[in-house]
Amino acid sequence: MTEIKPANVADLETIHRLAHEIWPAAYLEIVGQQQLDYMLEKIYSLNSLEHQLIVLKHRFIILSEDGIPAGFASFSPHDDEVIYHLNKIYVLPSFQGKHLGKKLLNYIICEIKKTGATSLQLNVNRHNKALHFYEKQGFKIIRKEDIDIGSGYFMNDYVMELSF
Repeated sequence: MTEIKPANVADLETIHRLAHEIWPAAYLEIVGQQQLDYMLEKIYSLNSLEHQLIVLKHRFIILSEDGIPAGFASFSPHDDEVIYHLNKIYVLPSFQGKHLGKKLLNYIICEIKKTGATSLQLNVNRHNKALHFYEKQGFKIIRKEDIDIGSGYFMNDYVMELSF
């Protein structure tokens, strides 16, 4: 049985662990080990996750399948609160292919529609196979971004949008 629930500070250790299991499969071939390690520390250290949750007000959710944490996501409004940003959405490789990513996405869309949101945007690495998942869900590429994340590393992304 699939369960999706809002995450709180007590869940950040689970999100940290999931990210460290998921990211190598998702990004190692794209960015290499050094950038992967740098990004995991920068984005998924417990301090960073707590900052995202408490200070930046990102809403985190955790998906469990038969009681096993299998994925997570986070989202937040842009300044105008009619456009939201999907900050993260990940499912363990061993649980992929079971439409769990779609369940996470649909949960988020349902939640943000309640606020009057008109669209959901996300960034995806231009070489990430998840790009095809987003296109199947109706997202359209609206621009390219190269984001300097420090230490000489860049995120080479597409910004995609799904309008409601």
